[in-house]
Amino acid sequence: MSIFIHIEKSFKEGLPFVSYRKPNSKKISAFFQKDTSLNIIDEYSNSGFVFAPFNNTDDAIFIPKESSIYIEEEQPIFDFKLHPKNTSINYLSKENHIDLVKKGIDAINNNDFQKVVLSRKELVELENFDCLVVFKNLLSIYANAMVYVWFHPKVGLWLGATPETLVKIDGNSFETMSLAGTQPYQENENAIWNQKEIDEQQFVTDYIVEKLTPISESIHTGKTETIKAGSILHLKTKITGTFKVKNSKLIAALHPTPAVCGLPKEESKNFILKNELYKRSYYTGFLGELNNNEKQTQLFVNLRCMQIISNNAIIYIGGGITKDSIPEKEWEETVAKALVMKKVL
Repeated sequence: MSIFIHIEKSFKEGLPFVSYRKPNSKKISAFFQKDTSLNIIDEYSNSGFVFAPFNNTDDAIFIPKESSIYIEEEQPIFDFKLHPKNTSINYLSKENHIDLVKKGIDAINNNDFQKVVLSRKELVELENFDCLVVFKNLLSIYANAMVYVWFHPKVGLWLGATPETLVKIDGNSFETMSLAGTQPYQENENAIWNQKEIDEQQFVTDYIVEKLTPISESIHTGKTETIKAGSILHLKTKITGTFKVKNSKLIAALHPTPAVCGLPKEESKNFILKNELYKRSYYTGFLGELNNNEKQTQLFVNLRCMQIISNNAIIYIGGGITKDSIPEKEWEETVAKALVMKKVL
């Protein structure tokens, strides 16, 4: 039975599952849980698939390998064309987001923190929604992203295509990245980054290195480069090294990253929890395989994602705010990011 038939069957029967394809891979993997139990994890020492929220005081959900059917197969070629729709703008949402950004800039100017990542959600009404169709659309467009569909009857249905690695662990070696800055991809043009985006990227890199240094035996920062994620460009710096603590301590040091929270982490996180007009839930959390037996783990930040509730898609979007941010432009950036996800619906 193929993965796609299994997805359809598990979804109809209300059984938990996750199917995913790692960046630049040709293989689709899946865990199909055999019962409806809700498994909570905190030590990250098992084998299976973890789906963790933004706020680390909330529960991380785990699909255990031992009580699941695991399938891996080659990705077929799908025939897909972009169908831009649902491009209307909610002006009340615009006003609220601009006010939130202004509040964030005021807090930065008041020296409460250096940077904060502020987000919003956008609701899109759906007709004849089919999670398999949307999953295949995501697989078709985002070759260099972690593409997934995740379902648990007690939590809900999520889909996404994230370009950001939280951490890759192999034995006692780790690889992570700092990701910041956003601009539209223009064919045949070299990306030019402004100082605000360069500074934001450096903030993120410096902070990650600072947090990892006490628990690392060695650490190395690579060159900053421009990467393409769908129709959007980002700045990325690879950070590698070796560590001397449990996986859970390494993950706790990284999550939530400055790219989804801010700098310093606790101050910016408190501002987000107090001032954002909704609960992020699993948006800007993390997800991925835990392979305890092989001592290999690869986790991704849950960006560029959506939650499906009844006949609605809730799309989550945000951006990094610094003292040089312009509220109107920050709004426009969230609109561009929302369109990226709307195209697959």
